[in-house]
Amino acid sequence: MDTGSTAWMLASTALVCLMVPGLALFYGGMVAAKSVLNMIMMTFGSVALVGCIWVVYGFSAAFGDSIGGAGLLGDVSEFFGMSGVIADDPKAVIPLSVFAAFQALFAALTAALICGAISDRIKFGAWMAFSGIWVTLVYLPVAHWVFAFDGKGVTGGWIVNKLGAIDYAGGTAVHINSGAAALAVILVLGRRIGWQKKGGQERPHNLPLVMLGAGLLWFGWFGFNGGSALSSGNAASVVVLNTFTATCSAMLGWLLVEKVRDGHSTTLGAASGAIAGLVAITPSCGAVSPVGALALGAVGGAVCALAVGLKYKFGYDDSLDVVGIHLVGGLTGTLLVGVLATSDAPNGVDGLLYGGGFSLLGKQAVGAFAVLAYSFTVTWLIAKALDKTMGLRVRPEVEQEGVDVHLHAESAYDLTHPPATTSPVPEPVAAG
Repeated sequence: MDTGSTAWMLASTALVCLMVPGLALFYGGMVAAKSVLNMIMMTFGSVALVGCIWVVYGFSAAFGDSIGGAGLLGDVSEFFGMSGVIADDPKAVIPLSVFAAFQALFAALTAALICGAISDRIKFGAWMAFSGIWVTLVYLPVAHWVFAFDGKGVTGGWIVNKLGAIDYAGGTAVHINSGAAALAVILVLGRRIGWQKKGGQERPHNLPLVMLGAGLLWFGWFGFNGGSALSSGNAASVVVLNTFTATCSAMLGWLLVEKVRDGHSTTLGAASGAIAGLVAITPSCGAVSPVGALALGAVGGAVCALAVGLKYKFGYDDSLDVVGIHLVGGLTGTLLVGVLATSDAPNGVDGLLYGGGFSLLGKQAVGAFAVLAYSFTVTWLIAKALDKTMGLRVRPEVEQEGVDVHLHAESAYDLTHPPATTSPVPEPVAAG
């Protein structure tokens, strides 16, 4: 047992857990004041549900021995109810239990990412049902494809082992997966009432919350990517360096596009650019050099800044730009591995610019678009089935008056009553 690596994995798990409130605040600040609590509730609610599913059968489906050796899904019975996970294995480098906890947060956050695309208009109960079904039918198989490595007597997923594509921390399994799913749900759910005609109601209600959320996500992402090294050595150090580097250049890339296109650079753009960089570097953080991370981040930030405008051109209501950032950013980072990868980095593979030819780029493309196609198709079927049975969308009056009050009987800010005074001002006393 490597106690140093175990300590790093425990710390990384805690860092990734901090991304839950980070995501809730990032999303919550971007919606109208009447919807912020619902946004936070959808984030925390899906995390709670997925965490329970993970213990019962999720971990086993993602990391159990591949059924029939096909690399499509893990054996659900192998670790059912976390059977055998908490036993002390003196031959293991890190405890299996800390790896299970670390990966549980990956599953929970991936499902939570989707809710940003469908704010203001989905029933909370329908969202919870969707989260549980989606993580079971979509995330768990894809996580097995991408994260389950072959071992001694154990067969893992087809993308990482048979295809040989590189995805260090989840560009496909997390970001392309959630982005494609978000697009599918949007198409079933439809646009918000008065979309593109509501003026100020579409603007973020609290930009400081957005920036705080982005900062917490950036902080937690060091555990998200760095912990994926599963050790506290050089690989984790390179990954942390690349993660920071790409985020910086992506923020600048987004702000430059804003300045050229709109004439000004915004705080929302800075926050979105940082997230775009974190998304793009996630699959590639162990494959590129720091200079490669700079280039990849700049491209990712600029491309995502341009991509968020596609919803107006094609008419899909992606409320908080999950498609524009996570799907497009995930595709950008995954494909650029095939161009910018260097054998000097922990993954030890050369891409096109370093003499590796087109082979790696082809593998990256197959892995990325396989996940995109599977996630979009199955998610659309799940959303359609739920819409036909329990109904996905709130009533029009609920959407217009605000989902916080109607769905949760709460409001984030008390704007109707004056604050109570604990010490009333005494009446003036007449002289004499």
